[in-house]
This record gives sequence, C-alpha cells and structure tokens, in this order.
Amino acid sequence: MALLLALVMALGVGGAFAGVRMYRADARLPGDLALALEVGATRTGAVDSVVDRLGMRWAPAVLRLMGPKRVARYRRKIDLAGNPGGLTIDRYAARRAVYGFLGGVGGLVFLMRGNPFVALLLLAFGAFWTEVGIWSAIRIRKDVIERTLPDFLDVLAVVVSAGLGFRQALDRVSSRYEGPWADELRITLRQMDLGMSRRQAFAELRRRNDSEQVAMFVSALQQGEELGAPIVDTLVALAKDMRRTDAQNARRKAARAVPKATMMITTFMVPATMILLAAGLLLGSGVDFGSVTGK
Repeated sequence: MALLLALVMALGVGGAFAGVRMYRADARLPGDLALALEVGATRTGAVDSVVDRLGMRWAPAVLRLMGPKRVARYRRKIDLAGNPGGLTIDRYAARRAVYGFLGGVGGLVFLMRGNPFVALLLLAFGAFWTEVGIWSAIRIRKDVIERTLPDFLDVLAVVVSAGLGFRQALDRVSSRYEGPWADELRITLRQMDLGMSRRQAFAELRRRNDSEQVAMFVSALQQGEELGAPIVDTLVALAKDMRRTDAQNARRKAARAVPKATMMITTFMVPATMILLAAGLLLGSGVDFGSVTGK
C-alpha cells in the first residue's frame, strides 16, 4: 500500500513538472483555442487560463474519444451558454482532460486511504465540473435575454417609427445595451456585414439561443418580411405578447412554489414549533423530573 501511494505521488509530482514545462513552452495551439486565449484573456480567470494551457495538448485526444455527435452536442451547449469566458469546444476538452486527471488521481489516492466518500466526490468533480459551469451559464444567459427583450423591442419600435431603417435602428439600439442580448445582435449584424442575408443571420440567431422569446422575435420578423406587415406594429405586438407570457410564467412559478412551501412548513417548522412549545411548558411548570423518574 505504501509503495503504491509513493508511486502515485511520484506520478503526480512528475505530471506537475511536465505541466509547468508545457505551460511555459512555446507550443502551437489549436485554432479556436488560440483565438479564445487571445480574445478571452481579459475575461478568463487566472485558474481557467492555466488549466486551458495545461490541457491543450490532450484536447484533440479528448475530442476523438467523445466522437463527432457528442462534440456537436457540446458545441451547441457552448453556443447556448454564450461562450462564457471565451470558452470553445477545444477549451472545454482541455478542461475535461485536466479536471478528469486531477479527479481521477485524487479519487484513487483517497480510495486507497479508505475514504470512499471523498474519492467519489473527487471523481464527480473530474467528470461534471465543466458541465456544471456550462449549465449554469445557459440558464443565467437565457433569463437575462428574456428579461431584456421586451424593453429592447419597445425602444427599437420607437427608433424605427422615427424614420431609421430597420438595419440602422438595430445597430443604434444594440449599441446602447450591454449583456448577452446585445452581444447576440452585434454578432448578427456582423454576419450581415460579411454578406450573410438577413433571413439567414436571424436564423443563426435563433439557433444560438434556446429561448422561446427569441424564436418568437425571429419568426415574427421573417413573417412580417414575407407578408409586408409594418415592422413597428410587429415589434409592439411582439413586446406585448412577451410581457403577457412572462406574467403567465411568473404565475405558474408562484403556483408551483405554494405546495413546496406548504410541505416545508408542515415537515419542519410545525414539528419544531410544537417541540419548542412543549419544552417551554414542561420547563415552566416546575415539575420535578427526578421524582417522576425515581432518580
């Protein structure tokens, strides 16, 4: 057992030195990983940057093990998350390699030391930590976009009704906003500047966002363009529909929260209150418990 533990520690020290050497080496990065490190350098934390550089050599191997279908699925998830911190599929694979190695080695060490619970936690960390970050980013980004979109449509309708064309109004209003929705619109405008048709650019916008309200926005624009409907009326009606949908969703969430709150109160608060009341009555009654128990 001691010999195996020493071997694992030696491998860990050797891996650390090799990692530092690769981190400082002038290695050639994969295409989108190099771009992400360059563009996202100011948005990525120091720890993530070090992890990306340590795992970049194993990123192609991880992608091959994942297979094309799984790689496409995770690329879609990263798009839905808005590439948080400059995350790309190569950076995701690099982090999976590093976290998987750390979780596997740490889990093996604690398993040999007779601590299976900590070993299981470390293995779960290595397997799911990167996915937790992506899932959280997807949920937060979707909520922010759906809160921003109705107000954005109202402002866009006012600017269009003032006489600007839709393309110019979209550029003007998006420049006044910050956050994921403004980023998405800038990407869409950039695609149109590079020659992509408006219909295709907005279809890409819908593909990058798993949001019902974004899908409503793109569908309304495309239908209005086909039918020749006034864009201002379309935007105002769409903003009203989105606010109505938000109110309905809020009522549904509140309705689901009531049974949960009732269950928590019934399960924990009511018994705890009864115990406190009974204990207070017993202690305040002056009963000699020694005489009752015979001690």
